[in-house]
Amino acid sequence: MSTQFVVPEEEQVEKAVHANVYSDLIRRLNHQSVVKHFDAYADIAWDAPEFRIDQDDSRWELEPDDVLGATEWYRSQPAGIRSRIGLSMLVNFMKSGVIFEYVLKRGLLEFASGLPSGSPEFRYCYHETIEEAQHSLMFQEFINRTGFKIPPLNGLERRGADFVVKYARKFPELFFIFVLAGEHPIDYVQRQTLRKNREQTHPLIRRIMQIHVTEEARHISFARHTLRKDVPDLSNSRRARLGLCVPVILGVMGKIMMEASPSVAREFNIPREVVDAAYHKNPIHRERVYEASNKLFGLCGDLGLMNRWSLRLWKAMRILPEAGAFVPAAAQVR
Repeated sequence: MSTQFVVPEEEQVEKAVHANVYSDLIRRLNHQSVVKHFDAYADIAWDAPEFRIDQDDSRWELEPDDVLGATEWYRSQPAGIRSRIGLSMLVNFMKSGVIFEYVLKRGLLEFASGLPSGSPEFRYCYHETIEEAQHSLMFQEFINRTGFKIPPLNGLERRGADFVVKYARKFPELFFIFVLAGEHPIDYVQRQTLRKNREQTHPLIRRIMQIHVTEEARHISFARHTLRKDVPDLSNSRRARLGLCVPVILGVMGKIMMEASPSVAREFNIPREVVDAAYHKNPIHRERVYEASNKLFGLCGDLGLMNRWSLRLWKAMRILPEAGAFVPAAAQVR
């Protein structure tokens, strides 16, 4: 898999998802989960010499086209510090992934518990839960081997998780928006990295990303097409609520998945002005955020969730595409 790897795309069906088309999609996803799935330990040779993690390995350094890696402050740091900053950022992204998948697994099981007997989605939800559990094992094993110490969930984070999980039964469309808002940004980052196919990428992180994007293509497809099937039947009030929630959730999740965490900034004494220059005032970073947000933006347009109020929130969260090429016709509001 690590040689001549082709980044997979999500399963596509037409925009109007009818019952038979949707059922066929779920059957294909179920089949793919049987014939193309991975084990966090059987499919990664953790103890292979080439997979060894050294905090001072130059391959952990941020790439020159990374927005923080391109700053004068980062380039002026000693080589060991540059490597440790890059590795620490990876560790924090993976810990965010473990937390996100903890919420996702609980929500999928909650959603599945309310499905009727014989529903093909029931089987798929359990396939995805198993796959996400393997991802969490994979991410946590990487974290453990780096030597960095990441604290467990605190009380506020646990309450936030409980809040999201309850919507898997109470308002599943909102739950699946949360799913996509977490999956699209990190999927975008990993796909971009894999497509570069740079030799200096550490082989362990490349292997982890290959496994992750392969299975996430199924997970994203399921969430997107479940929304395409169910959102048209929502009441006007629920659709309005959904449209307002999307940019807020995506804005928060994108920041977690695409920016250096405050803990990394504190640990390595990254000046506030450097963080601002890399992320908050950087047009290159904003363009990448737009690209990572574009699929969900387009989906919201297709589902009729855009209005002047929701667009104001997209703009306030700094994720509203500015270039006309990014705005699907269905999402344009007068």
